Amino acid sequence: MDSGAPRHKGDKLMPHKPASPALSDLVVLDLTRARAGPTAVRQLADWGADVIKIEIPAAIEGGDVMGSARHGSDFQNLQRNKRSVSINLKDPDGVAVLKRLVEKADIVIENYRPGVKHRLGIDYDTFKAINPRLIYGSISGFGQHGPYRDRPGFDQIAQGMGGLMSITGLPGQGPVRVGIPIDDLCAGIFLASGILVALHEREKSGEGQWVHTSLLQAQMFMLDFQAARWLIDKDVPPQAGNNHPMIIPQGVFETSDGHINIAAAGQVIWKRFCIAVNAEYLLEHPDYKLPESRSANRDALGEEIAKITRTKSSQHWIELLADASVPCGPIYSIDQVFNDAHVQQLGATQKIDSRAGEIDVLTQPVTLERTPGKIATPAPENGEHTDEVLTSFGFSPDDIASLRDRNVI
Repeated sequence: MDSGAPRHKGDKLMPHKPASPALSDLVVLDLTRARAGPTAVRQLADWGADVIKIEIPAAIEGGDVMGSARHGSDFQNLQRNKRSVSINLKDPDGVAVLKRLVEKADIVIENYRPGVKHRLGIDYDTFKAINPRLIYGSISGFGQHGPYRDRPGFDQIAQGMGGLMSITGLPGQGPVRVGIPIDDLCAGIFLASGILVALHEREKSGEGQWVHTSLLQAQMFMLDFQAARWLIDKDVPPQAGNNHPMIIPQGVFETSDGHINIAAAGQVIWKRFCIAVNAEYLLEHPDYKLPESRSANRDALGEEIAKITRTKSSQHWIELLADASVPCGPIYSIDQVFNDAHVQQLGATQKIDSRAGEIDVLTQPVTLERTPGKIATPAPENGEHTDEVLTSFGFSPDDIASLRDRNVI
């Protein structure tokens, strides 16, 4: 993936600590803020890419936008495995510094509104003229084209416009947001995936390209079968609460000490379930014998099952149904998730030393056995690596001192 930058061990661009050898030959310039863009960058950083996070110099008024939150849980989780360089992109000299970095970068990722990046002169066409092999990734609220392109976008806005809030929650409850920033996260992961596709294509064509997505597009894609119900069947999905809208019975069932999830759909699993809970009578009941009849009598069937599950504890039913190969599981609070003995064997978290002390952070949910990812470094301080990065890109000590005196860096 030769972008013109040195790649072999003896003359590496900079002494970064790769989180994995998988992407360690890639240089990424991170111009992102908020959550969707940093999520995309984190995907690459956790697999070893040399990520240089561009931040506003703290010396500039309003520059230290994170303040004490930089050492908080959210920033540490989102910005690990990155290095920080401070550049004032509102100063033409700052943009000139960035362009020198672009010359030897593989990837730039940004989440400015479309009009803003053109006004600053950091858009794809400008950077393409400097480095034709550059992969330029963009996330916005509503996309790069269309009447909403310059509107500010946030996760919950996209949840609403993308239809998710209309199908989340109990029937008749009114719109309900999902409890995580699902649009930010999915848009970030989709962009990272698109960038990796573009990198693969560059191996054949020798050319970079612009890769972009939006919170709204990501949310619409995540509707999946719910979108297909409308697009193909012309059926507008309603709120279904904890019940799966199409697979029956699947949902939340009360036990003697709480609630559990059970998914007993399909004739084979439905039979296993009925036998396991000593309810063989349901197998021959005309209202529940076939999938179509179970669907037509969903509520009555749910109450029949609940009468049974209320008689024993959650743990009793989970063990019983798991032994019978019926999908089921507890409904955990967040602390219970991470205290589960199985979860602790998955390697889902890693301890790191941060400026706030030793902390646990989530690791990538995908394992590459030969080139695994990890958290190699905590989230950086603002501009922590400015001097070392600029030096490696050919700036002299006098250049750096002059830029700093003028608040360019």
